[in-house]
Amino acid sequence: MLFMIIERFRDGNTKAVGERFARNGRMMPDDIEYHASWLDEAGTRCFQIVEAPHQELLRTWINRWNDLVEFEVVPVVTSSEFWSKPR
Repeated sequence: MLFMIIERFRDGNTKAVGERFARNGRMMPDDIEYHASWLDEAGTRCFQIVEAPHQELLRTWINRWNDLVEFEVVPVVTSSEFWSKPR
C-alpha cells in the first residue's frame, strides 16, 4: 500500500527535526519503503510517499518522531491504478 505522509513540525521546530534526522536517519522499520519527500517553502511541513504492507506498520515509525512531528497518514493509489478500475 502507498501512503502520503504529511508531517507538521511541532512548534515549527525544524532544527530539532533536522538534528535527529542527521543523527538517526528516518528511523523507519525495514518493512516500510521510502519513495520520495518534499518540503513546503517555509520548511514547516514535509510530504512523503512511503509504501508498507499495511498501515499499522507505520505506527512504530510515527512513535519514534511523535514528540517532534504531527503526522497525517493518507492511503493513496497511483493515478494509473485509480483509472484502471471501472467507475
